[in-house]
Amino acid sequence: MNIELWHFFALVLIGIAVGFINVVSGGGSLITMPILIFFGLDSTVANATSRLGNISQNIFALAGFKSKGIKYSTNYVYYLGISSAIGAVIGAYMALEISDKAFNKILAFVMLIVVIYTIFSSRINVENVLEKLTYKHKIYGVITFFFIGIYGGFIQAGTGLLIMAALSIINKFSLVKVNSYKVIIVLFYLSIAFVIFVFKGQVNWLYGASLATGTAIGGWLSSRWSVNKGDVWIKRFMIVSVCALAIKLWFFT
Repeated sequence: MNIELWHFFALVLIGIAVGFINVVSGGGSLITMPILIFFGLDSTVANATSRLGNISQNIFALAGFKSKGIKYSTNYVYYLGISSAIGAVIGAYMALEISDKAFNKILAFVMLIVVIYTIFSSRINVENVLEKLTYKHKIYGVITFFFIGIYGGFIQAGTGLLIMAALSIINKFSLVKVNSYKVIIVLFYLSIAFVIFVFKGQVNWLYGASLATGTAIGGWLSSRWSVNKGDVWIKRFMIVSVCALAIKLWFFT
């Protein structure tokens, strides 16, 4: 593998953009993974290395949300995080053994479902929809996030979109609140999966550190921007990114 100096500068800039996209909507890993492969990493190492950037972005995004006054008044987010982390153990070991081509096709279909839901939900008065935090809805959430954790452990790309859809549909959270919950949940399952990849020697630390520097900046900026702009702009980003990524997954993988 030929390592060139400009790769590191490029990864920082790409990381800033991807960190912004991932916190506001999701799917940024579908940008970083192909670029890491283009720079000479095999697909398994690219998959593992991209996680370092995701972890960095979510740590700084969490700090950004807290600086904007976002508080977590319930332990529900931690239950979801633990459930997803358990699923991620299964997914990470799958990633070491199974090709992701068929799974990308499935993800493309899921993305289209998310777009349809997002467009439909924009036509109702979401301000009058109460959050659903009953025991039944929490159980639904914990079960759902176990399976999301399996996918997230297997291949991170697009998981943020699944998390946003799940929290919006099951618990009726606003998208600003969904984004604040997302960064904590992702930190839970990503950390577990990343440890497994490190143990298996699948991380390129030089490229990972460059990417993490950029995603940290992007994550911080986007967390503060999304709180200021609110749900409308987040939905627009979500619809555009999902459509573009679904087309890429279906036709070009």
